[in-house]
Amino acid sequence: MARSPEPPCAVCSRPARGFGWFDPAPRKKPRPSVSFCCIACQGFWSRLAGKSSAMVDLTEQEKAAMRAAMRRVAETMAEIGWGTRFQELSEAQVLTLIEVAVGGFQEAMQAIARQDAAAEVPF
Repeated sequence: MARSPEPPCAVCSRPARGFGWFDPAPRKKPRPSVSFCCIACQGFWSRLAGKSSAMVDLTEQEKAAMRAAMRRVAETMAEIGWGTRFQELSEAQVLTLIEVAVGGFQEAMQAIARQDAAAEVPF
């Protein structure tokens, strides 16, 4: 029987690697849970979850990560040509834009999580 793929990290969307959280007092079945790729992402998510009861709006960290990803997308668009209409892009160009946007966001979220984790060490 094939093993199901690991779920994505709830912070940066990379493959999860054994870190996780589940609701100890579930109000519904199945029990809500999330997975993480590293302890830094788990801690980051826990701190954000503790600040709000519902994470609907983008956090300041997510907005910063989007701005970081936007810079990478702009560099790629400069290579393609700003005058190119979206419908004129090849499949490879669209996939490159998506990869650059998602990768930039993930890297920025991981960097923010590492910075937050490092800032909390008291020594």
